[in-house]
Amino acid sequence: MRSKMMQDIELAGYADTTRTAYINSIGDFAKFRWRAPEDMNQDDIRAWVEHLTKVSGLSVSRRGQHFAALRFFYGKTLGKPEMVSFLSHRSEPQKLPEVISAKQVQAVLDGLRTPKYRVLFTTIYATGMRIGEACFLRTSDIDTDRGVIHVHGKGDKERLAPLSAKLLGILRAYYKQERPQQPWLFPSRKGDGPLGKPAARMALKRAAVAAGIDKHVTPHVLRHSFATHLLEYGTDLRIIQVLLGHAQISTTTRYARVCTRLLTKAVSPLDHLPDGD
Repeated sequence: MRSKMMQDIELAGYADTTRTAYINSIGDFAKFRWRAPEDMNQDDIRAWVEHLTKVSGLSVSRRGQHFAALRFFYGKTLGKPEMVSFLSHRSEPQKLPEVISAKQVQAVLDGLRTPKYRVLFTTIYATGMRIGEACFLRTSDIDTDRGVIHVHGKGDKERLAPLSAKLLGILRAYYKQERPQQPWLFPSRKGDGPLGKPAARMALKRAAVAAGIDKHVTPHVLRHSFATHLLEYGTDLRIIQVLLGHAQISTTTRYARVCTRLLTKAVSPLDHLPDGD
């Protein structure tokens, strides 16, 4: 049944991280009762849900992932959605995106001494890509004629990212100097695959510390900063939604909550009150 579920997840086009999480979750469920999940009844599922909710101390988001795995396994793989129809999940409160200023972005990029990492994170900030999307870029994804980059996103969804003249110049200089191992734009050290995400994250972390930035700077912080800075420069939210590959505009609107230029333009109702005596 594990292989069937893996096949179903692959057909659904889920990201690799989601596939792994779902398979591991159902595996944990099997260990909870020491029986095959397809042989369990709804009482077993309810006991597992109660364990996840009251005993394990999981975060809201992680618990939700377990619930999603159950819904997928019973609803899709087994074709028994009624087994998990009782499941409901409270969403985790949405946190404000962590962003850094343009000056801080430049300081971080300057702190990346290795050309491969510096150009990788320059590309992420210039386009809003996720770290996995950038690491898996191929040289053939750079479309200089149209001025775009072909991005292979989550769930095998493709989109286009802008290729500015400045970024194109940086990429050309990098290619001329490094001659990356084909087909990858950012190959691993051995050249036998794409650059690994852990090594890239560590390089970014070190550069942020060297730049004296007291925030936890991650690749996703650069993605958040890309979106927020675009909004501050006057880019429409719908355009930013497309550039980021968000399915829902509600995911994109959260950047308006940290866009200082928009917030400071709002006029307080206090300013309209008549002066007191």
